[in-house]
Amino acid sequence: MPHDPSHQLVGERTLMRIYVGEGDHFGGQPLHRAIVELLRRKGLAGATSTQCIMGYGATRRLHHTMSDVSALDLPIVVECVDTEERVQSVLPDLDGMIPAGLITLERAKVIAYRAHRDPQTTPEG
Repeated sequence: MPHDPSHQLVGERTLMRIYVGEGDHFGGQPLHRAIVELLRRKGLAGATSTQCIMGYGATRRLHHTMSDVSALDLPIVVECVDTEERVQSVLPDLDGMIPAGLITLERAKVIAYRAHRDPQTTPEG
């Protein structure tokens, strides 16, 4: 895929973190996957979904890998860095997808944003 010059992210950008439960679903699929796919469709620079080993949220119920019951709904964090405008543009969609969880925004200084080289078009060196 050719490099998209509109994704020159070096500099001050916005980091969005979305906290949901592993057991949450949207549109028949895990919610964290639906969120990552939405961010990709909307053209954001990239997203990462990470399963956590322990946490609690608004219910104050502890979820961790050592509990047979709570381990079924471990925390998942989806992170995305892009321009403030792009991040703000997806917030209404996310609001309609996330029944319970947390979304945070903070400033981030991007040092580098690079794609892997395509081995078919890059000379071996």
